Amino acid sequence: MLKEDLSISAIALLSSGLDSVTATAAALEITDVRMALIFNYGQRSSEREILNSVKVCEYFSMEYHILDIPWMKGISNSSLVDSSAIVPSVSMEDISKNADPSITQRSARAVWVPNRNGIFINIAAAFAESMGCEYVVVGFNGEEAVTFPDNSTGFIDAINGSLSYSTLNGVKVLAPLMGMDKQAIVAKAIELDAPLEYSWSCYHGHESPCGECESCTRRRRAFEMVGLSDPLLIRLDNEKDI
Repeated sequence: MLKEDLSISAIALLSSGLDSVTATAAALEITDVRMALIFNYGQRSSEREILNSVKVCEYFSMEYHILDIPWMKGISNSSLVDSSAIVPSVSMEDISKNADPSITQRSARAVWVPNRNGIFINIAAAFAESMGCEYVVVGFNGEEAVTFPDNSTGFIDAINGSLSYSTLNGVKVLAPLMGMDKQAIVAKAIELDAPLEYSWSCYHGHESPCGECESCTRRRRAFEMVGLSDPLLIRLDNEKDI
């Protein structure tokens, strides 16, 4: 982790997910986050993600840039981008300590988009280099790294090695949540007063989270473990009453 040094600057990858919102809030404590990049690659939840990401950027008074990369949908059969494919439902039991790991492994494969994080980071690194920024902020964490190798420290080390050749100023990845599980991330977000009411984790883009996909289930467990109600659900319920 960097010590506080606001002379160091960064570009944040922001999907509006619990992880990216918290990572951005954490990065703002230690460095100058100059811009957030928000990607639309044809994912089911793109409209919700973009809307909420913009709200997060407005909360932080942060510049943002929305990038459309539709070709990613054309090269993937992931259920995140293919509306005819089934997004797996995952229960609390399926993500418990003693659960069969093949369940979450199958879920991860179903939502895998080819080289998504590698593409996002390299695009962000180009922005970072052009703006004189040293870091790209990501929401990678210990819980996701178990089933998604592109969330791991090994991946960060590898892509940092690549960026040392492909950027003249040696842009690096900053992952302030690395090693944390979702419970710790929620606790960190509350500590930082991050705008979790605008964080969207669901793989779907309905008016409300589905509550059944793996991302929703992990989020629900995290809030239950810290003994808090989800601010997003509270906001959505309040809006229904208006």
